[in-house]
Amino acid sequence: MYLTLKRIYNCKTYCIGRIYAGTLYVCDAIEDTDRGMKDSWPLEKIQSTKVYGETAIPKGTYKVVLSVSPKFRYRPWAKKYGGLVPELQNVKGFSGIRIHPANFATELLGCIAPGINSKKGQVTASQATYYKLMDKYLMPAWKKGEPITITIQ
Repeated sequence: MYLTLKRIYNCKTYCIGRIYAGTLYVCDAIEDTDRGMKDSWPLEKIQSTKVYGETAIPKGTYKVVLSVSPKFRYRPWAKKYGGLVPELQNVKGFSGIRIHPANFATELLGCIAPGINSKKGQVTASQATYYKLMDKYLMPAWKKGEPITITIQ
């Protein structure tokens, strides 16, 4: 399973993107502000550019695993999957980066929230969109043992 997150709009407090499975559009997403970081940058440069809790992860390709989240495992939307929440691996300068429901960038700390960009500065229907992403794409790939990656552009 190959996901792509194409960032299409960036401002001072958030970034809006579109998530694709292969070439198929799946949903919109909200993230913290894109500060132009790339995974190819040295860790020191990423750390000096990053503003904690207000910075989207560096552009690059990341392995995605479904793992139990200590923070989210008891949330109703995570319980549906036994606490499994998509986690991006080896994100330079970040830890615990996940794809999870949220409506505003202020709820993310670097994570990615799927939804519908129907209102300025937020996504709506995030939980329903998360279920769609999990049920139609991520869980079937995980159950088949397929590798899952996401490329942030």
